Amino acid sequence: MATWNELHAAEPAFADAVRTRLDAYVHKTLATVRADGSPRISGTEVQLIDGDLWIGSMWQARKAHDLQRDPRFALHSGSDSPPDWTGDAKLAGLAVEVTDPETVLRINGEHAAAGPTHLFRLDLREVSTVTLAAGGKEIEIAVWTPGAPIRRQHRA
Repeated sequence: MATWNELHAAEPAFADAVRTRLDAYVHKTLATVRADGSPRISGTEVQLIDGDLWIGSMWQARKAHDLQRDPRFALHSGSDSPPDWTGDAKLAGLAVEVTDPETVLRINGEHAAAGPTHLFRLDLREVSTVTLAAGGKEIEIAVWTPGAPIRRQHRA
């Protein structure tokens, strides 16, 4: 597992490209695992604070219960419509719930003041981007995992 800061220290240009995709849209798509093992898709927002990625959730929301039971997640950055598509970022790992009231208030800010919320720090197992390769005829998939160099592959 890695924090955002660890990704950035290992591969700063790649981390910046991922951040650009994450910042392109406010809403991201979060995949969690339901109790029966099937996937659940939810909308979410992501914050980068103190070198970590964070997601919040309304109190007792299904996605929060999913992550409490099984912390595995996948997150998609959002995507432009063709022909303006510039790429996507995808992250996967474990969501760790943080319940310390001071941290919740600091990260969730005004949302925490409105009532109870859930807060999860995202520990990263894999981060990838999908972009158009030079020439625009292939896509390039770049994948980073902690402790390994970026792997790249092209597909027509």
